[in-house]
Amino acid sequence: MSYTKINSKHINQLISIVGIDYVLFDEESIDKYSHDETEDFKFFPEVVVLPRTPEEISTILKMCNNEKIPLTPRGAGTGLSGGALPVNNGILLSMERFNQILEVDERNLQATVEPGVITQVFQEAVKEKGLFYPPDPASKGSCFIGGNIAENSGGPKAVKYGVTKDYVLNLEVVLPNGEIIWTGANVLKNSTGYNLTQLIIGSEGTLGIVTKAVFRLLPYPKFDLLMLVPFFSAEEACEAVADIFKAGVIPSGMEFMERDALVWGSNHLGDNSITIPENIQAHLLIEVDGNDMDVLYKDCEIINTVLENYNCDEILFANDATQKDKLWKIRRVVGEAVKTKSIYKEEDTVVPRAELPKLLKAVKRIGVEYGFKSVCYGHAGDGNLHVNIIKDKMSDDAWNNELPKAIREIFSLCVELKGTVSGEHGIGLVQKGYMDIPFNQTMINLQKDIKNLFDPNDILNPNKIFL
Repeated sequence: MSYTKINSKHINQLISIVGIDYVLFDEESIDKYSHDETEDFKFFPEVVVLPRTPEEISTILKMCNNEKIPLTPRGAGTGLSGGALPVNNGILLSMERFNQILEVDERNLQATVEPGVITQVFQEAVKEKGLFYPPDPASKGSCFIGGNIAENSGGPKAVKYGVTKDYVLNLEVVLPNGEIIWTGANVLKNSTGYNLTQLIIGSEGTLGIVTKAVFRLLPYPKFDLLMLVPFFSAEEACEAVADIFKAGVIPSGMEFMERDALVWGSNHLGDNSITIPENIQAHLLIEVDGNDMDVLYKDCEIINTVLENYNCDEILFANDATQKDKLWKIRRVVGEAVKTKSIYKEEDTVVPRAELPKLLKAVKRIGVEYGFKSVCYGHAGDGNLHVNIIKDKMSDDAWNNELPKAIREIFSLCVELKGTVSGEHGIGLVQKGYMDIPFNQTMINLQKDIKNLFDPNDILNPNKIFL
């Protein structure tokens, strides 16, 4: 596809739409918006635009569609698959000014939110009213609601409460041709035509730009209990996950951390309060929540009974909110900690939870075969294992040419185990070369046809998801 380069006429048009203060093309701004959290990639936009209304976005997209100018939408820039990278230059459209919680409807347990609202800010705002928005990705303190919708984000609470798609009722979307639509209705049940709302969720900004979202909410659970369980074997830690569910307990969080994940996370925070004996290889961080403390204590007793069948060390029960926050903070910074250690690639593998031991064992075997070290952690309760591959002493040749073969082996195993290649990070730029593993050509063509129907000129976030 041949795209039109930005010229002075386009700049003047953009200034007339959003105002001179919100059209950026200085070197510092171009560099700032050239990258997200995906490895060390940089792609420089020709201009950055910060609109404030759906109508402004509509006018910009009409211009892009008519002029064949590529446009890349961007949230907070916390993505890990390159979905917000302007690989074809053009316009980088930042949604950061769409930062309002428009309504919290306490009668219907719903909220209407703009996509530039930080996820944690939204969660805390509804919590003040006794309401609960469960999706909580590790970057919840900085990521935007719009990015969560684009990637169908999950997080630790997904094991009990589900992911972003389970809370979105309706979306206001600007299509690539500039038309503004609502995808559904503000109702819990909707069997009226195709489900366009769910089609937009997880589409990574390739089909339209979300400008408002209506979420369903839950009553906030009154109590929670948290335990950190040390295992002498990482594979046994994975095996215990399915058994806890089989015993009748559905935790509100069940996180797996290899030894290095917990150590690196603790060191990154400068927190040495958790002693990890040399022979401990992994931990499960298990949370239960609800409105009856007696029920939660009983759940913990059941979990403890299950764990008696495994080779565990002494279980740590978090005594208070401070200790709970500390444990969760360590878990949430693991990815950041790994990034400071070495050049790395993070693979977002997911399999049925009972297959986690097979996946972990295979990752380690493939690492030995190809000569890489990996640090694994993730949402064990829903089978989502983040595999952080560390470059360390690997040669550039092995990193660039051999490692993709290893990643293909890992992804192929995931699909063999009835899983897939991404649980919550999306495909974006970096994983699109592996889409032939979960999908045959018919399925790929069907999805490409959907993209073409929405965006026949391929101007909206082009060259993402598919080769």
